[in-house]
Amino acid sequence: MEVVGVRREWEPEDLIAAWTLLDSDWDLIKNKAGATRLGFCLLLKFFEQEARFPRHAGELPKAAVDYVAGQVKVDPALLADYDWSGRSIERHRPQIREALGFREPTRADEDALAEWLATEMCPMVLTDDGLRTALLARCRNLRIEPPGRVERILGACRARFEREFCLKVLNVLSADSARALWELATGEDGFLLELKTDPGRLGLETLLEEIVKLRRAKALGLPADLFGGVSDKLVASWRARAMASHPSDLAANQPPVRLTLMAALAWSRTSEITDALVDLFINLVSKINTRAERKVERAMEAEAKKVHRKTEKLFSIAEASLEKPDDTVRRVVYPAVPGGEATLKALVAEARADQKAYTARVRTVLTSSYSSYYRRMLPKLLAAIEFKCNNTAYRPVMDALELLRRYADIPNSVRHYDASETVPVKGVVPDGWLEAVVDEDGIIERASYELCVIVALKDALRRREIYVAGARRWRNPEEDLPADFEDNRDVHYENLAQPLDSAEFIGALKEQMRASMAACAEAVSKNRSGGTKVKTQRGEPRWHIPDLGKLAVPDSLRALHSEVAARWGIIDLLEFLKESDFVTGFTDAFTTVATREALGPVCAGHERRDQAGRRRRPPRRDRGSPAGHPPPVHQPRQPAHGDRHAGERHPEDARPAMVGQRHRVRV
Repeated sequence: MEVVGVRREWEPEDLIAAWTLLDSDWDLIKNKAGATRLGFCLLLKFFEQEARFPRHAGELPKAAVDYVAGQVKVDPALLADYDWSGRSIERHRPQIREALGFREPTRADEDALAEWLATEMCPMVLTDDGLRTALLARCRNLRIEPPGRVERILGACRARFEREFCLKVLNVLSADSARALWELATGEDGFLLELKTDPGRLGLETLLEEIVKLRRAKALGLPADLFGGVSDKLVASWRARAMASHPSDLAANQPPVRLTLMAALAWSRTSEITDALVDLFINLVSKINTRAERKVERAMEAEAKKVHRKTEKLFSIAEASLEKPDDTVRRVVYPAVPGGEATLKALVAEARADQKAYTARVRTVLTSSYSSYYRRMLPKLLAAIEFKCNNTAYRPVMDALELLRRYADIPNSVRHYDASETVPVKGVVPDGWLEAVVDEDGIIERASYELCVIVALKDALRRREIYVAGARRWRNPEEDLPADFEDNRDVHYENLAQPLDSAEFIGALKEQMRASMAACAEAVSKNRSGGTKVKTQRGEPRWHIPDLGKLAVPDSLRALHSEVAARWGIIDLLEFLKESDFVTGFTDAFTTVATREALGPVCAGHERRDQAGRRRRPPRRDRGSPAGHPPPVHQPRQPAHGDRHAGERHPEDARPAMVGQRHRVRV
């Protein structure tokens, strides 16, 4: 019987706690001597620890042998004389089982253990070591000595679970789906290999190819809840088996297993292809935007060289400012430029004109590129992917997508929407694009409007405000919790290395915080805090933190940003603040240091308490941008040298736009 390795290293206090003979133990060994006495004591204490007998002397920790030998006054070397297969050990085992309240397993016990493993553990535990550990723990709870035929029990439970799992999957499949999966397993039409293939390099053709692949995968007709309530790890294990199997390998399996393998592969790959398609769409929209801005930047840089002596004037201003940094602008900057204040005003006016011209030129290049090449992706994308939203603040984007679906079959030569159509503009079209989308008569230009819609859709997807039906990473955020979390909470908490008891978790967190505060206090007292001090202001202690300037972003923080963006998209810090306040109510502990209160009962976009004093907030679909305020949509800007392209918010920049600015709070 293979078992989990026995602990070999023991600290003195642990050795004393686990291997010390108690009064009841001495009663059992009073008629034993020599090697028999030592062997019996070691069997007894080992069984107390492991709920089983050791197979040989090598399983006994040397420290435990020496410690127990010292208690019974027997030379540890005499353990070599103990007979591990004779009549003595056959008498000792029943005595120990009876003393500890255990019994030998029966054939009925083995069958019951196999059934329990198949029903309770196999859906979650996929490794033999994990099942073996669960079996030993189950035997301990039932006060049964572990059976000697553990491998037979594990094999029986795996076979039973696989049989029941396949039957469950087949009962959900329709006859047409089963027939399609059977044909897919043959690999004759090449779709099996195509289904296993990841998308190629970023580009429009790759996106269109993935749309075709997704359409063929959906044509298999697999139910969306085919593996509902099943552990993600279990589905992933069957998918991995199918991915590694050739048609000949699949044909060697029994029909139920073959169909289940194909179902797991096709069902998983459908969601993965959907995710890949969304990734391609987001990256492609960003690529369109970036190329347009770079093209305009290059053109404007070439034109900027023709401006007469502009660089010389700017250099004079910088040089004069550095020579006399403490003087006023009027005394230093104005005289440094020929023409003084009038020249500076002309430079500002020219820069503003350049910015407006830059924005207009980017719009023109974007619209031209989209209309001539990328526009053909839109009807196919809208037909292949179903977008959904729970947030009413993004309802205009959803209405705009529905409008685009209705016009998908209308030729692009029809440049405007019908006058009878209700075209959502607020929350979809940025202010900087209004003049390009809506003419003086209020007529909406289709191509420019479509471009605004896909940019708004990209931003909403990255913020997880709009999700995709049938996707996995881009699914409904409210479904992020594993389907079997409530039924297998203990297993998930164990995977997270967190205790089930909230008091235990809070206690450990408090200890960490106390240790951190003590370390901080010690650093401040010994002047090793990097300049951080506690000063007194108006009789109250205040933390004083020196300005360290711009620091390099730690690699760990970059990794955290990337993981958060991959799991939940770009989420403003203000959203985290609102959710944290709703859950904990931490702002109730804050008091203003000003002379008057600036915040009322309604703050941060949600109602804090009702008339009865109970905490309230709007449902998920009502959270987001405040009513009447559309969500932010990217507007092209003139980037500085080295900026990231517009429309793309890096995870490091995922912070509210209000940081560092002064805002009024509406009460």
